[in-house]
Amino acid sequence: MTSSRPYLIRALYQWILDNDTTPYILVDAEIDGVIVPEQFVQDGKVVLNINPSAVNALDLGDEMICFNARFSGQPMEVFIPVLAVLAIYAKENGQGMMFNKEPGDEPPSPTGTDPDGSSAAEKPALRVVK
Repeated sequence: MTSSRPYLIRALYQWILDNDTTPYILVDAEIDGVIVPEQFVQDGKVVLNINPSAVNALDLGDEMICFNARFSGQPMEVFIPVLAVLAIYAKENGQGMMFNKEPGDEPPSPTGTDPDGSSAAEKPALRVVK
């Protein structure tokens, strides 16, 4: 099954707007592919306002959230892999959802090991026999 996270983000985003509150997302800024303003990252995380009045060209995609915004007056394109979103909530009352890890959320391991700890060298493979 595909991840439910992008669907839940889109649904909660709309619900937050429908209730005249401001949608914020909590992002793990240490995930590969996250491009956010570094000066606002604290403890590896950043909170971003994704209200339509704060961002332009918001795309809540299945794999990536992208938008343009101004930070301290400077324009910036922001890119956030959906798996880096830790929560979406309303600024005014904190209502929303935090996300747990789902199967398939783990990025590929740089060491060549799978999440179960086995390496590609340990797995069965086909080879040419003369």
